[in-house]
Amino acid sequence: MTKWRPRHEAPEPLEGNVVGTVLGGTVLWFVLFLVQLPFYGWFDAHGYLWWLWTCLAGAGLGLIGLWYVRRREAAIQRAESERAGPDPGADGTTAA
Repeated sequence: MTKWRPRHEAPEPLEGNVVGTVLGGTVLWFVLFLVQLPFYGWFDAHGYLWWLWTCLAGAGLGLIGLWYVRRREAAIQRAESERAGPDPGADGTTAA
């Protein structure tokens, strides 16, 4: 058996508004939880109560994801600013 090797290089990852995407998903999960909450009795009687708790878990995990991607974005910006070097004149002195 030979080792599998890719036929072409992997594409670059897409960078977009990650924070907005995670925030939108988190809000969607929480709204779904709130919409189902008035039907708690029906879900309980029919054995579908896990739907309600799945939406709440999705919202909670979304909050963790939001915390993670915000820290990631800050770390990326910090690394880019360190790579660019100090800004001339940022400390209030000017070159004479």
